[in-house]
Amino acid sequence: MSKGLEIKKLILQGFNSFRHLKHVHAHILRLSLCQDNYLLNMILRYSFDFSDTNYTRLVFHQIKQPNIFLWNTMIRGLVSNDCFDDAVGFYSLMRSEGFLPNNFTFPFVLKACARLLDLQLGVRIHTLVVKAGFDYDVFVKTSLVCLYAKCGFLEDAHKVFDDIPAKNVVSWTAIISGYIGVGKSREAIDMFRRLLETNLVPDSFTVVRVLSACTQLGDINCGEWIHEWIMEMGMVRNVFVATSLVDMYAKCGNMGKARSVFDGIPEKDIVTWGAMIQGYALNELPREAMDLFLQMQRENVKPDCYTVVGVLSACTRLGALELGEWASGLVDRNEFLCNPVVGTALIDLYAKCGNSARAWGVFKGMKEKDRVVWNAIISGLATNGYVKISFGLFGQVEKIGIKPDGNTFIGLLCGCTHAGLVDEGMRYFNSMDRVFSLAPTVEHYGCMVDLLGRAGLLDEAHQMVRNMPMEANAIIWGALLGACRIHRDTQLAELVLKQLIELEPWNSGNYVLLSNIYSTDLKWDEAAKIRLSMNEKGIQKSPGCSWIEVDGVVHEFLVGDKYHPLSEKIYAKLDELTNKMKVAGYIPTTDYVP
Repeated sequence: MSKGLEIKKLILQGFNSFRHLKHVHAHILRLSLCQDNYLLNMILRYSFDFSDTNYTRLVFHQIKQPNIFLWNTMIRGLVSNDCFDDAVGFYSLMRSEGFLPNNFTFPFVLKACARLLDLQLGVRIHTLVVKAGFDYDVFVKTSLVCLYAKCGFLEDAHKVFDDIPAKNVVSWTAIISGYIGVGKSREAIDMFRRLLETNLVPDSFTVVRVLSACTQLGDINCGEWIHEWIMEMGMVRNVFVATSLVDMYAKCGNMGKARSVFDGIPEKDIVTWGAMIQGYALNELPREAMDLFLQMQRENVKPDCYTVVGVLSACTRLGALELGEWASGLVDRNEFLCNPVVGTALIDLYAKCGNSARAWGVFKGMKEKDRVVWNAIISGLATNGYVKISFGLFGQVEKIGIKPDGNTFIGLLCGCTHAGLVDEGMRYFNSMDRVFSLAPTVEHYGCMVDLLGRAGLLDEAHQMVRNMPMEANAIIWGALLGACRIHRDTQLAELVLKQLIELEPWNSGNYVLLSNIYSTDLKWDEAAKIRLSMNEKGIQKSPGCSWIEVDGVVHEFLVGDKYHPLSEKIYAKLDELTNKMKVAGYIPTTDYVP
């Protein structure tokens, strides 16, 4: 056996470590095969698998006469390791050495251009593609589709796509992803329909992309149609596809179907668990999120940082600080300090559970503070009464060059509401459009209505609702109703509740409140009509629900239930407290009790 064949056999056996690879490379050098392009190409390919691009560069630059295969291996390896600038640099060096790219070179260098958003170089390469005669190569053309779509030139991407004579699934996925990338999710779904008409079978990546389009639109009907197609094709056992279905149903608000898909996945990975847990948290089902997380723990599945984000969100909703701290301890502390998403969730937990000092400690320790992190601490401190400090932090945000967004101002306005700072709230609200070119959304108007209403400026609050550039939703009217309850304005409350019943005909609380207002004003006939309307529509009063955390365990209570094992003692203690309050002179206000 020749020396070259012996080395080839060693390389083909693979490497169990980077040290093993370097040992074989040293063997090549000892056998004076250091200029054998075939063997060195294999060394380069395997070394990229270990993500050591410095070593591959060193090996390459010692080759006296690299051929096109070696250049392609370098460009491909650098792109695969996200070294896009270096890949473009090697492409330029290759051209300066007189090499003409081929159909293996173009897809990877075009991918580098797309990731760098370097349209100018991409267009020059497109010209070379045509000159070199590769303009009908489906892989090259697909890379051009990705380039133009990624750079926002969807019309040009579509022209290139239409020119592909024999489109494959990758080509269709590229144009579908292009539409999704610019927010045209409906068009992406239409392209998927066209793909199915060609009798090509989409792969899992295509299906996941089009499900993300349904999620962006909130179009559960379209998602259900794709789910049926997935079932017909037998793809539902693919964990990648099934997890995307869970995510789609959860973000469209159908947790029943999300759970059904989740339960049907035979081998769930951590992403699947995380999607379901975050879905429960997103849909305000914190107890279910925690139950599922504990089940995951029992199955010895180690949580990742994004699963913990969902758990922290659930704990925040429950006010379960001890449980949240325990869950956060399952992930390396550095994850919280280096990952803005995870750090923000922990800041939010501490702030909403009333521990501003711990929230501030997490914020101070974070290595990377993006706008979302700043928003979390500004909002957290403001709602805990540290409004002046949050104003100062907003000033720092401006100084360091971070552009505030709508969420920044929601935090500031909520702080003004809690502190009753009407003038400051108006100043921040007006500065959104005048100073920061941000159009206030319905949420910002809701904050202002709440601020004015709590301060007793009910006429001004009502006027703001009437003058809004968009239709007032239930949140807006609900904020005004809250002000009416505080300041006992039954006349305006009646008008507001009529609006709420029109917007939320299913919400029993609105009917009961309006009936109580009529009863308070001795309008017995109107009160009876409201109660009759509830009965005719089959609307039943929803029981109130609350949670409390004791020693890391969350206890849930419904109005009047006796399911808790300590119910007798709890009701006895409530009766005792009620009697003491009456003796102290407390008289409950029941005018607005639903």
